[in-house]
Amino acid sequence: MKILNFTIIKLTLCLITGITIGYSYNFSVNLSLYLIIVLLSLLTVSYGFSKKQIVKTIWFGLFSYLSMISIGILAVVLHNPCNFNNHYTKKLQLDSTSTITFRVQEVLKSNTYYDKYIVNLLKLDSNQVSGKTLINIRKDSIDKKLNIDDVYITKTELQTIPSPLNPGQFNYKAYLKRKYIYHQITLSDTELLKVKSKKKTVLGYADTVRNYINTKLGAYHFKPDELAIINALFLGQRQDISNEIYTNYANAGVIHILAVSGLHIGIILMILNIIFKPIGHLKHGKIYKTALLLIILWNFAIIAGLSASVTRAVTMFSVLAIAVNLKRPTNIYNTLALSIFILLLFKPMFLFDVGFQLSYLAVLAIVTIDPLLYKLWTPKNKILNFYWHTFTVTIAAQLGVIPISLYYFHQFPGLFFISNLVIIPFLGFILGFGILIIILASLGFLTSFLATSFAYSISLINKFIEWIAKQETFIFKDLPFNLWQVLASYTLIITLVFLLKKRTLNSFKLVLSGIIALQIAYIYTSYHKPNREFIIFHNSRHSLLANTYNHKTTFSTDVDSIPLFQNSIADYKVSKQINTSKRDSIASIYLLDKKKLLVVDSLGVYNIKLFEPDFLLLRQSPKINLNRLIDSIKPKTIIADGSNYKSYVQHWKTIALKRKLPFHYTGEKGAFIIRY
Repeated sequence: MKILNFTIIKLTLCLITGITIGYSYNFSVNLSLYLIIVLLSLLTVSYGFSKKQIVKTIWFGLFSYLSMISIGILAVVLHNPCNFNNHYTKKLQLDSTSTITFRVQEVLKSNTYYDKYIVNLLKLDSNQVSGKTLINIRKDSIDKKLNIDDVYITKTELQTIPSPLNPGQFNYKAYLKRKYIYHQITLSDTELLKVKSKKKTVLGYADTVRNYINTKLGAYHFKPDELAIINALFLGQRQDISNEIYTNYANAGVIHILAVSGLHIGIILMILNIIFKPIGHLKHGKIYKTALLLIILWNFAIIAGLSASVTRAVTMFSVLAIAVNLKRPTNIYNTLALSIFILLLFKPMFLFDVGFQLSYLAVLAIVTIDPLLYKLWTPKNKILNFYWHTFTVTIAAQLGVIPISLYYFHQFPGLFFISNLVIIPFLGFILGFGILIIILASLGFLTSFLATSFAYSISLINKFIEWIAKQETFIFKDLPFNLWQVLASYTLIITLVFLLKKRTLNSFKLVLSGIIALQIAYIYTSYHKPNREFIIFHNSRHSLLANTYNHKTTFSTDVDSIPLFQNSIADYKVSKQINTSKRDSIASIYLLDKKKLLVVDSLGVYNIKLFEPDFLLLRQSPKINLNRLIDSIKPKTIIADGSNYKSYVQHWKTIALKRKLPFHYTGEKGAFIIRY
């Protein structure tokens, strides 16, 4: 592949390899430093020998790549705050109350019960510490919000973030771990004491600017949904977007519009290039113009909160702006690789960010596939040509992200091309108009007519997207897709690109190989589907059981309302690639091949003469004498699901411990799985 001839691309791939290794295995700081010192020494020696030799050897190249892999490992280690003595985990005593001083760093989207924030810990009792944690503030009648850079003291307990309790459930603990967040605090605002602090961070100044803009816009009576979209498009803040609006954008296939990303930064860069074009004609004008563009782009990124999406977009377009405006020879693949390299060197955990993967795969697909699709037809009409090119760009981007989108979200919006064909051509106008609105409002020169016109434009977009989202026939949900299918799908897409570039017999053979790879992935997945598996899920106040036999699953519940368990059922079916299922009521006895399960519910009725069960499931808080029951039926394992009172569970746990019987509470250990 010619693309791999570029040095920066090879080095970036090595850096990615090193980051993956560093994340997968626990390297110490010392080991990482020793490794890189040894490899850099070998690299220096091999370079000295290579200069004296006429015939080239592989050693210099090999040690160059190994050194870059070791740099990737070191980047992961050095960016992990847990590897340093001042991190709060080094001073933390679990299950004990501590006096905690923290500074608010980021405001997250609230849920029904809590306002959520990411905070930096400053002190733990009398110890100066560092590190981030999640804080949940209980909502009450007084809707008091914390502001970025506010400093508070509280006396509470740092809690571990729970692991997912049911199969296929989103692993929020792993997600936060990649952001170096390992604990959470839950309290009410009355438990917080505000401390005076004059220190202001960059994020604090950015929050002040955003609040000032919102205050100015508030005078023009924008509706909450309109103001939320403005904050998302121009200020990078999505926490005020309603769940309904967010779902509509996702179902319409235009969710990328709500995140300040490459599309937005690209359009803004085009607008700025037009505005600053005269500067380029001055002496050293190219340098001044480039510097001005970079200053504006990075100030915009700061105001937008330096989120992952805006940071990677501004980094990528900064590299592009430097190359284009300073007339440096450039290649789009080199530009992409260089921006990835810079980002991952300073933010290695971005590699595992879904948005990072989606955005770069989309851009890579656009620059690779779009030219091939666009050549298939060249309309002479300019308007038709514009929409044809928008269509090919949309298809190319979707081809780049479909496999990984299915892997993460298990959903495909069938009408994505219609929504993108309508929205994207007007996005440049909306962004340009919006920037003008914000500037005029901030200066106090915005007229009601302009504000009303802009609000109407956003309202029209929201209504159109809502209409697209309501066409549920074209929204394909709960699509199972695993990692092997992702890899096989990309193999097929790459081979199809080769075929479009060169229609040769070898290219056709490659496509056939890609098809075979996809078939193998599906066969492998089918072979590894659960054949015989019984699961006791964790659900509060109710019970949900699943019995998979010969690839057919029966879900048993104690209520008539299946939507109550919709998420748990959907997650399990998707993760296990189950297509056929039915519903039934909960039985009192389950015979699982040679294993036996007895279910005792709130009635507390059981037949002691029937058998000695391998498993005893207690649900709906039965009023029983557990010691007597154990003596009567002699179970080997006792299970309590989430439908029981916690006081009952604790009492049963104590008895099981005294009787030396395994006890499994789904609220602590997650779903109980029996394979038979």
